[in-house]
Amino acid sequence: MAYNEFDDIESFESNHVAFDFKGFLFKVINLWKFVLLCIGAALIIAYLINVRKQNVYKLDSLISVENDQNPFFTANTSISFNWGGVSGKMGKTITTLKTRTHNEKVVDSLQFYMDYLVEGKYRKLDIYKKAPFRVDLDLSKPQILNKYIGIRFLNATEFEVFTAYEGTSGRGQRYDTKKFVSVTTPSGVFTKKYSIGEPVVLPFFNGTLQLREDKIIKPQTEFYILFKNFDGVVHSYKSSINVGSFNSTNSPVLKLSLAGTNKAKIVDYLNTTAVILSRTELERKNLYATNTIKFIDSSLAAVDTSLKDFTQEMNTFRKKNKVFDVGAEMTDISGRLKTFESQKEQEQTKLNYLNRLQSYLQTKTDYTNIAAPTSVGITEGNILSSVKKITGLAIERKSLEYTTREESEIFKNIDRQIDAEKNVLLETIKSTISTINIQLGTINRNIANMNAKLSGLPEDQQEYLKIQRKLDISQEAYDVYMQKRSEAAIVKAANISDITIVDEAKDIGGGKIGPNTSLNYMMGLMLGFFIPLFLIFVIFLLDNTIHGSDEVEQLSNIPILGLIGKYKYHNNLVVFEKPKSAVAESFRAIRSSLQFFYKNKMKNEKQEGGKTIMITSSVSGEGKTFCSINIATVYAMSGKKTILLGLDLRKPKIFDDFDLTNEKGVVNYFIGDSTFDEVINHTKIDNLDVVTSGPIPPNPSELLMSDKMEDLIKRLREEYDMIVLDTPPLGLVTDALELVQYADASIFMVRLDYTKKGMLQLINAKYRAGEVKNISIVLNFYKHKTNHNYGYGYGYGYGYGYGVYGNSYHEDDKKSLFKKAKAFIKSI
Repeated sequence: MAYNEFDDIESFESNHVAFDFKGFLFKVINLWKFVLLCIGAALIIAYLINVRKQNVYKLDSLISVENDQNPFFTANTSISFNWGGVSGKMGKTITTLKTRTHNEKVVDSLQFYMDYLVEGKYRKLDIYKKAPFRVDLDLSKPQILNKYIGIRFLNATEFEVFTAYEGTSGRGQRYDTKKFVSVTTPSGVFTKKYSIGEPVVLPFFNGTLQLREDKIIKPQTEFYILFKNFDGVVHSYKSSINVGSFNSTNSPVLKLSLAGTNKAKIVDYLNTTAVILSRTELERKNLYATNTIKFIDSSLAAVDTSLKDFTQEMNTFRKKNKVFDVGAEMTDISGRLKTFESQKEQEQTKLNYLNRLQSYLQTKTDYTNIAAPTSVGITEGNILSSVKKITGLAIERKSLEYTTREESEIFKNIDRQIDAEKNVLLETIKSTISTINIQLGTINRNIANMNAKLSGLPEDQQEYLKIQRKLDISQEAYDVYMQKRSEAAIVKAANISDITIVDEAKDIGGGKIGPNTSLNYMMGLMLGFFIPLFLIFVIFLLDNTIHGSDEVEQLSNIPILGLIGKYKYHNNLVVFEKPKSAVAESFRAIRSSLQFFYKNKMKNEKQEGGKTIMITSSVSGEGKTFCSINIATVYAMSGKKTILLGLDLRKPKIFDDFDLTNEKGVVNYFIGDSTFDEVINHTKIDNLDVVTSGPIPPNPSELLMSDKMEDLIKRLREEYDMIVLDTPPLGLVTDALELVQYADASIFMVRLDYTKKGMLQLINAKYRAGEVKNISIVLNFYKHKTNHNYGYGYGYGYGYGYGVYGNSYHEDDKKSLFKKAKAFIKSI
């Protein structure tokens, strides 16, 4: 039989390790008010967040990125330019829109580092252009950062600046150089009156306030100005703007979108960023043409100077000499000579251009300033192709410098392509220079032959023809350069940007994307539900106290004898003074269970005389003394001659409820100081005698193990029907184990919401080892989990070793509002 009990306890100890989901569920159900309260609090917080958050809007615009053909660039145009291609332009445009340089231009042009604000219900609101005034800043002077500057209108022509700073200095910024400087600020309240249009010159604020058209000024209206860190504003927009392809990845249209709290600001930023991007792209696109025009202008200046010199030389010659009538043959020879000299001039111009280009390629690293070879008449296909490629790669590299690190593989790849193309171009230039030199040699020989034929003329006629040829060649060169410059200027002027605005950003209503009030309420609902569940779960896992009879049944195979409900009363004599209470019925039920137990015991063991019952617990405070007094009382009131022995020698308690003193007790009997009759106390309860513990001895265990204890029990069995032993806690001292041998039945008290689960393992071990027998468990402080008015759910209150066991007894269910609220808080 012992082996079976051991197996049962072992199986229990192995099973109780698993998570008790049912217990957790009942815990949650029992605390439903707490969960509901948390959900309500979370929804209130979500509501407060929703009403305090500013609305967030998102608007967008569309731009097109294409390779537009210049309307004036035709096959008849003698100058060809490298406009670039559409390949890779989409990626470059997206990158440019996200660069700091581009966004700095946009923020600077819109002055978005300055906010116009008014006081709102929960915060200061950005009103932007809705402000009835604007501030023209003095960019050369600093403005204080991140501190409000108040503007109060006194009337239609006057206003005052007011501040309330705590310190005497702050951090300012000059928006022309973007440098930070320290500025002095007035400490405390500061006000100063100004007229509209009058410059405001203060150490922390410099600008002129101008009224906007069609805006009405109300006196005493207050506004605020806030200056922000320029770099911080740029970074916020740079991070916020979104750029992506429209409809498909191959589409030449890009969609720009931006979110913020002020729709007017979003509209202006999107439209301005597109305008600045288009202007920047046009400047980049015209760079090649601009360099060519600069080259032509420099060449044209030199030709113009030569033309003026030759004209002056001809005029001087004619003043000194009469006009000659040169023969037709000599005139023809002179014309042919002029043609050769003109060819020489053209070839020499090409040679000079190639020499400069060769030197430029060998000494420079920025190849974006190369003029078009066709501007000097070079039509060599290899040269035109190489210059076009090098210029295109150089422009691409320059556009990536703002977004890509210098050591990037992209730069290395572009540099390799430039170097390879440059080497090819240098070889082509070398070959072309050699060819031009050969042609110059031939032209020089022809010129020498023509000069030899003219040598027969008089010297003054030869000089005249020579000057005339130079003048004609210079005029022709001047006309050619003027024609080429006109062509380049027309092409540049007619050029359009590859970036065009397809659909401007516009506030047409809507666009709201936040706050997501439904999501906030849903999140509040979820958090309000799951956070208390998590807390309950943690508390449930960490909780090692016993809360119900089901836990006792899981933790131990020791039978439960009865339940004693929660009850409030001013002493422990509940059964005697409140015999009709639910607690009194609980003790009668325990008495009935004990009677059934004693009858079965009498069948198995022939024992005569009174019955003994030992009441113990694991620790103090579990209701052991309370139970001892009332069990003794309930037997006495049933006509049984009963005696209550106070054997808790270390912490005597039972004397106070019977209005007795503890001067003499069982200890005096054990040490021979008094006879037993002298320590017996007759109480006001019929059939109930009480023997208190007496003075606390130094050796309580030895006294309880003495022969006098055994003799005492034998005597009491003869004189009394019931002997109730109030013993010390089993989990603290061994005194109770010494008394087990005298007990016909033992009661182990378990106080719900107080007794630790580990204490049941202690009694299980002693029960398994046979140290305690005939033991049962009585649950104290019992409260029904789902209905507080069910069964024994009235209860009592007490505290072992803490004085009185309660303070009141309520038979009337009427409660004040305060008590109902208090009961609600306790219930959760």
